Amino acid sequence: MSDFNILLEPGVFPRLLNGLWVTVWIAGVSVLLSIPVGLVTGWLMTAKSRTIRAIMRVYLDFIRIMPQLALLFIAFYGLARLWNWNLDATGACVLVFVLWGGAELGDLVRGAIQSIPAIQTESAYVLGLTGPQTFARVVLPQAIRRLLPASVNLATRIVKTTSLAVLLGVVELIKVGQQIIDANRFQYPSGTLWIYGVIFLMYFIVCWPLSVVARYLEKEWATA
Repeated sequence: MSDFNILLEPGVFPRLLNGLWVTVWIAGVSVLLSIPVGLVTGWLMTAKSRTIRAIMRVYLDFIRIMPQLALLFIAFYGLARLWNWNLDATGACVLVFVLWGGAELGDLVRGAIQSIPAIQTESAYVLGLTGPQTFARVVLPQAIRRLLPASVNLATRIVKTTSLAVLLGVVELIKVGQQIIDANRFQYPSGTLWIYGVIFLMYFIVCWPLSVVARYLEKEWATA
C-alpha cells in the first residue's frame, strides 16, 4: 500500500489534470468539427448522383478499414511531410479524428435520413420547398432526433481513441501518466497500478455521463 503515496507526491494530480485537459480539448474540438463534416457527408451519401455516392462510400470504407493508428501515422509522417504542412502532432490527431468521426457520423446521418418516409420529402416538394430547404426544415430535424443517441456514443468513442495520441508524442493523459511512472519507478515500483487507476477514473468521469445521456435518449425517444 506504500506505493499509493505516489499519488501524494507534489505535482502529480495537477499534471494528470493538465493531461486530462489536453485529452478533453482534442476530443472536444474533434467532435465539434465532426458534426458539420458528418452532416454534409451523410447528405451526400443520399444524393441522386451515383458518382457522389460512390466517392462517399470509398471515403467511409477507407476510414473504417484503416486502423486509426495507421491514419495518425499517415497524417503526421506522410501527408504533412509530403505537402510541407506545418502540422504538429496535436493537429494531426484532430485532423484524423475529424475525418474518422465525420465518416462515422455521416453513415449515421445517412441511415437516419433514409429512415424518414419518402412521403414527407415529396410533400415538401409539392409545397414548393427546394432540395436544401427540404433537407434543412423537414428531413434534418427528424434525422437528428433519430441519430442523436448513437452520435453521443460516437463522441465517447472519440474520447477514448484520443489515447492513441500518445504514440505521436502528444502529452495527453496517458503520456503524463507514463512520465510520472518513469520518474518514480525506483521509489514506487508498483506505482503503475495507482497512476493508471486514477487515469481510468478520469476517463470514466468524462465518458460515463455521455453513456448515460445516450441510454436516456435512446430509451426516451424509442417510446416517443
